[in-house]
Amino acid sequence: MKKTIARLLVALMASLPVTYASAVDQLKIGYVNTQRLFRDAPAAVKAAKKIEQEFSKRDQDLQRLAKQVQGLQESLEKGGLTMAESERRSKEKDLGELSREFQRKQREFREDLNLRQNEENAAIIEKANKAIKQLADNEKYDLIVQDVVWVSPKLDITDKVIKALSDPQAAK
Repeated sequence: MKKTIARLLVALMASLPVTYASAVDQLKIGYVNTQRLFRDAPAAVKAAKKIEQEFSKRDQDLQRLAKQVQGLQESLEKGGLTMAESERRSKEKDLGELSREFQRKQREFREDLNLRQNEENAAIIEKANKAIKQLADNEKYDLIVQDVVWVSPKLDITDKVIKALSDPQAAK
């Protein structure tokens, strides 16, 4: 009796991997590379250009201010020993104020830029998710994943999603 039960258990266990393997073979799985979407999708390219235009003037202003700070610092380093004490203190004070202003404006610039990039990325992800869901329905995917440690290139459907995002009908 024990031998019969043992044989049945061995036979059952031997059949489990085959059943599992055949179920996995029937799954249709896809992978979407989010970083490529942010880099290559038409909406991402358009958003990057838009952000660059929005922030280019402020960036140029920051560069000018950085040159002013650098010029004042170099002037102080070169002529600081030969300047009158009051003039040197005045220039040091000006340098400190200008440096703080530069740092404040630089911090505000980075914060505003990050905020705008996050807004645009959220819009891109929203469009991409719609395109992915439509692709999953149309091509009968069981599972589509993003952000994985490793994936086989044969599962990568990022190009299909980018193409769907390029299609004016997919933008709806």
